[in-house]
Amino acid sequence: MSRPRLLIDGDTLKLEEILQVAQHAVTVELAPEAAARVKASRALVDRVAAGDAPSYGINTGFGTLAEVRIDKKDLRELQRNLILSHAAGVGSPLPLPEARALLLLRCNVLAKGYSGIRPETLALALEMLNRGVVPVVPERGSVGASGDLAPLAHLALVFIGEGEAFYQGERLPAAQALERAGLEPVVLEAKEGLALVNGTQAMCAVGTLLQLRAEMLAELADLAGAMTLEGLLGSHKPFIPEIQDVRAHEGQKACAAHLRELLVDSALVESHVNCSKVQDPYSLRCMPQVHGAAREGLGFARRILEVEVNSATDNPLVFVETERIVSGGNFHGQPVSLALDVTAMALTQLSAISERRVEQLVNPSLSGLPPFLAKNSGLNSGFMIAQVTSAALVAESRVLSHPASVDSIPSSAGREDHVSMGMTAALKGRQVADFTRSCLAIELLVAAQALDYRQPTRAGKGPQAAYELIRSKVPTMEKDRELHRDISAVTALIDSGELLNAVRAATRRA
Repeated sequence: MSRPRLLIDGDTLKLEEILQVAQHAVTVELAPEAAARVKASRALVDRVAAGDAPSYGINTGFGTLAEVRIDKKDLRELQRNLILSHAAGVGSPLPLPEARALLLLRCNVLAKGYSGIRPETLALALEMLNRGVVPVVPERGSVGASGDLAPLAHLALVFIGEGEAFYQGERLPAAQALERAGLEPVVLEAKEGLALVNGTQAMCAVGTLLQLRAEMLAELADLAGAMTLEGLLGSHKPFIPEIQDVRAHEGQKACAAHLRELLVDSALVESHVNCSKVQDPYSLRCMPQVHGAAREGLGFARRILEVEVNSATDNPLVFVETERIVSGGNFHGQPVSLALDVTAMALTQLSAISERRVEQLVNPSLSGLPPFLAKNSGLNSGFMIAQVTSAALVAESRVLSHPASVDSIPSSAGREDHVSMGMTAALKGRQVADFTRSCLAIELLVAAQALDYRQPTRAGKGPQAAYELIRSKVPTMEKDRELHRDISAVTALIDSGELLNAVRAATRRA
């Protein structure tokens, strides 16, 4: 069955479309208007390359070597050498979805028509996406200076038949992968090497997939908190609209509205309407304020990424209208670095408050339930170490939340004297997302055990739907067993989307 088509024009790419391409769910094509811009941009580069006036990156060296003139006969070798010398990354390869997103984002910026790439080089990149040739890109080695030089150089290696690529589940020499896919490498002409390695696409590729995942985790955090609230017989009153309206942060209002939606038709809240408890702990009562602040941070990061993925981040930039090729600094990753630092901090806050709710569940002096929710506690330890695991993940997330964007280490003999560390922000944000997912999986698992003690009284529609799905995969803990298996089962429900889809359906949010 053929895949849907996505037109790439350099201006209108959406974050959700990047995910579709990352999942190999669509076919990409260059929009006709973009093709015309690319052709015009290349024509200007060819005219400059044919002349004698120095132009950075076209007939000069790079970085600190920008003042070194290159003979016309050596321009092809100059571009090839650039790619080879800059491919100095280390570490594990980017996962396939991130590498595909990286290739797509580079295509999108080239499609804007400010890079001077040849149409046939861009066509090869698009066909690599469509035929499943995915460059092997080591994830470490970028300081976000002239963008993500090392990752993009490894991407560009495949264009010239060097480096490695994944194809049909195999890791192969690039030339072999291209041949199997029915493609041929290109010989880079003037400016093309530079057009392929300058830009923020690596940090944006990792960051975009992180952003979409973080938004899902923010929704999941509301669900986990709602389940815990019901298991602890907490109050719904802190979520009423009047409280949110007098402190009108949009994230807070959205979170409170979501909690009200999740908790509708709760029989549990009716069961303790006349209880003597006056206030819940902050981890329950202040969910709109804390989760809402995380939502605000994620909203900021989304806005930055939506602009960046459709921005010209090459250097020099080719302006056809004025016939100028101008060196600037659009490759600097500072906006993205700051945004992804905020994403990591937002996620850490979600995991930190989740761990505190787990403590409320397992601590008998706080919950009124058996110690660690164990049946025959003492003989059984129940969920004692689940809380410890959550605490360990939160502690590490706090370390990872130290911002990369405030750091800088000069490179290129002082020419690149202030750098963004944007890829560092993206990679540690990805790790924080992994930890946050695990923390929320633990809370969902422990909250389900608390709801066991409240049966047969039903929780609100959202928590009840989550409880029933979790129980279809993970039985009530009657005696101690390997908890990591249970955590993995809930994690699988999260990763597949099954859990949130079930809850959305139950609350009419499908």
